[in-house]
Amino acid sequence: MKFVLFALVVIVVLAWFAFGSRSAAKQASVETKIKQLQYTDEPISQVTPMTKEDVGLDTLPKTEADWKKKLSPEQYHVLREHGTERAFTGELWNSKKEGVYVCAGCGQPLFSSDTKFDSGTGWPSYWKPINEQSVETHEDNTLFMSRTEVVCSRCQGHLGHVFDDGPRPTGLRYCLNSAALKLEAAKQ
Repeated sequence: MKFVLFALVVIVVLAWFAFGSRSAAKQASVETKIKQLQYTDEPISQVTPMTKEDVGLDTLPKTEADWKKKLSPEQYHVLREHGTERAFTGELWNSKKEGVYVCAGCGQPLFSSDTKFDSGTGWPSYWKPINEQSVETHEDNTLFMSRTEVVCSRCQGHLGHVFDDGPRPTGLRYCLNSAALKLEAAKQ
């Protein structure tokens, strides 16, 4: 029994090192692509993203208890605890409505329906944020892999991850949780 347990631990450790090194290279590729991405001055939508200067951070909930009051349990789990909703279950993953996707935590405009595409993953996917200041990226080494986490730049809510297998022109796929977003439909 001890031998089987030891063999299992060895296999897991070897797999972690093999997968981790490949993921680290992929992580570096995504971060390089984000840094090289040239954002155009052409507006994607008529909504101007909020900056930290535009809306004071003092308007955000101060404590985790405040966030729990403001958000639904699923939104809290995703935005504040870095959770992930199950694929193909979120309200917005296959939405075709036009508008602006805003942060469910603070309302900051993040992505336009103009950049949304069907990635086949079961989560809302976009190839470009509304503005490079709307989101921040951070290295995420959880779950035995290296990924690039995407957070709202205003409230630091976890949105999802960005990968380098998206469509042109950016080649990026911002794979986000529906629970982290709200759709403000375009006025017709």
